[in-house]
Amino acid sequence: MGDDRKTERLTALSDGIFAIAMTLLVLDVHIPPGLTDKGFRDAVGDVVPDLGAYALSFMILSAFWHDNRRIVALVPRFDGPALQLALIWLGAIALIPFPTSLLSEYAYEPLAVAVYAGSVSLTNLLELAVLKSGLRVARPDGPAARATARAVATDLCGTACVFGATVPLAFLLSPAAAMWSWLALVPVKIVLGRRSRRPLSG
Repeated sequence: MGDDRKTERLTALSDGIFAIAMTLLVLDVHIPPGLTDKGFRDAVGDVVPDLGAYALSFMILSAFWHDNRRIVALVPRFDGPALQLALIWLGAIALIPFPTSLLSEYAYEPLAVAVYAGSVSLTNLLELAVLKSGLRVARPDGPAARATARAVATDLCGTACVFGATVPLAFLLSPAAAMWSWLALVPVKIVLGRRSRRPLSG
């Protein structure tokens, strides 16, 4: 019973952190009052990168939250290293608005793009570590649960690899090339998703 309450508290904490992080994303999207007609039009154009960074990070956080729900269903008890890793991962989630702000304001700077991509990649790896650590305590029971665990791990690995690979691209090619490379995540997820749904041998 105590383990159930601990997991419930962790889930409540994670939901709260996700809600706050998602809300903080929108703070960079604003237009100052009292502008002239030309100033207003310029401000609307200037806010487009902020909207893009907001939408991207909101989708990424939504994916993290969805995977976390699946992990909690697979690992009903978080304790020891799994709990510690989960708290570290939540700290990384709470930090996402910072690299998002960097991306929206300095998308032309290689360091800003690299920090964003590195943050997303690291957060994926931390969530993968939470999954792996939790599965050492509570192994999935049944083929459906094992397939779900494999699908979550595959999804996290694919996202981490795509964003991680674009960190050097931001410096070697250009920030724009690195950001456009994030679109590779779509076919990567499709291919990895199909492979993870294949029947498990044995």
